[in-house]
Amino acid sequence: MLLNLSSVVFYLLATSTVHSTGKSCLCSPNLPAGLKVNCSSSGLMDLPHLPPETAELHLQDNQLTSVAAGRLDHLIHLKRVSLSGNPFHCDCKIQYLRNWLLKNRAAVSKEPVCSSPSSVAQKAITELTDDFFFSCTLAHCTQGAYNYVMGVLLCCLVVLLLWSLRLARNSTFTLAIDKRHAGFEADSLRSLKPKHRRRLNTGLSEVSIDSDSVAFTEDLERPLVNMELLPQVLDVLHKKHNIKIKST
Repeated sequence: MLLNLSSVVFYLLATSTVHSTGKSCLCSPNLPAGLKVNCSSSGLMDLPHLPPETAELHLQDNQLTSVAAGRLDHLIHLKRVSLSGNPFHCDCKIQYLRNWLLKNRAAVSKEPVCSSPSSVAQKAITELTDDFFFSCTLAHCTQGAYNYVMGVLLCCLVVLLLWSLRLARNSTFTLAIDKRHAGFEADSLRSLKPKHRRRLNTGLSEVSIDSDSVAFTEDLERPLVNMELLPQVLDVLHKKHNIKIKST
């Protein structure tokens, strides 16, 4: 009685959850075995979610090219399945279906065949050998090795960056200033004075030159750095940035 009630509940759920791209799959209770799900000729391009109580499954004459890995594993009550009439493309993606068919030969009513590529066309999927999937295993191993190497390199890069940051924070920098460069000579500064005035006449030129010389002398007398703030600046550079400045 409990099994019958469970089958009815799954039937009601299945009718609302199993769909195809064009038509809905027809579900009916197949007491006492479980549910009968008929998705034949429904234009399916992908296997829909099937209730675990499915005991009989009809998927023939659709547009299935492969079956996603693990999609049939939960159908532990499956007693009969039909997958013929689908254009299966036999590449690495068909390996799961091939292994599943080999384990459940008794439930398969008619062997599905490959539709493409041409090298295995019209060949039963269960007849594909392990050598046929050797390149798939090699590609999987190569991809795994590549991901492993890239992960190791990324970890090494992160460690290197952290080590560099720690080294920079614990390092002390000393900036030596030669006394020869402590100030600027008047001649060198005078050479930087822009010469953009034109001489209008001899009298005006002499007056202009004298006034420029006085203004330039005043600029040289002004300190380039506020000497009262200089010790504070040096102290901040030394304590916060480990930078020492000394004259040589």
